[in-house]
Amino acid sequence: MTRKHDAIFDDVLSGLDAPAPAGGERAGARFLKRSTAISERMSGELEEKTLRWVDPGRCRMWDRHNRDYALLTEDNCRDLIDGIRSQGRQEFPAIVRPSSDPAFDYEVICGARRHFAVSWLAWNNYTQFKYLIEVRDLSDEEAFRLADIENRDREDISDYERAMDYADAVERYYGGRQKAMAERLEVSQPWLSRYLQLAKLPSEVVRAFPSIRDIKERNARDLKPLLSDPDTAPLVLAEARKIAETQAKAADGQGGYVDGLAVVRRLVKAGKPARVAVDGKADSEDGVSLRKRGRKVVMEFSADIPERELRAAVEAFLTTR
Repeated sequence: MTRKHDAIFDDVLSGLDAPAPAGGERAGARFLKRSTAISERMSGELEEKTLRWVDPGRCRMWDRHNRDYALLTEDNCRDLIDGIRSQGRQEFPAIVRPSSDPAFDYEVICGARRHFAVSWLAWNNYTQFKYLIEVRDLSDEEAFRLADIENRDREDISDYERAMDYADAVERYYGGRQKAMAERLEVSQPWLSRYLQLAKLPSEVVRAFPSIRDIKERNARDLKPLLSDPDTAPLVLAEARKIAETQAKAADGQGGYVDGLAVVRRLVKAGKPARVAVDGKADSEDGVSLRKRGRKVVMEFSADIPERELRAAVEAFLTTR
């Protein structure tokens, strides 16, 4: 009998020589339960995991964790904080692996919000709470796939965070081969391609949003044609820089933020100069309209129309004329 089998039997059969409880039925039930446990463990149907309660301060986030830990706050983790406090403990373990950093014992693969919640409780005098972990031996690629599976459908991870994680992974683990990555993640290539496209948004556009959590996968689809066109890309980027200045001022308490939807509308509009409407109204309130009055043509436009749009409208008129 192997050492593994010896250990299984020693563990499962421990205590069988203890005094039997009163009543044959109870003793028989105990023996049946342990016999079943032996069978399950020997067959591999029963897998035991070792969970540990540790100090969250001894755990750090994995360098390539797919969640931006800096964006976690008391507000967006409130449900988890309250749940742990009311239950008296963390119910589901985080997945970690041993850390190569001597300052920490473990690095967190899955469980950043749980780590923040338990840490927050400790910082606020709830020192009785510890961090529940399950330690695994994982390669970087295995860690990436495990974290993706756990967090893929969670709404509290933004499309942009996921996109940046995928963009790093496709080069780091799959040699730039999207097909190989899609097969390993068991997703379609078009689905993966959309997220990889999102990760390519210029930094000017990213800074135009109030937070990376406001950047959606569909935003990249809306902006891709404009950013791919050498004529419209400069217009979009110029507007993005203008919006980013407003966002920076809002962060300093000067005025309000431009919300994500408004950002996209402004960027799309900037990349599509006003069209000229002859003998009618222009396509937008900031457009240019031309009306014939006898042998004259009257041009009307908003006083706030950007100069580049006015020039584009005049050039369009001259071309069609």
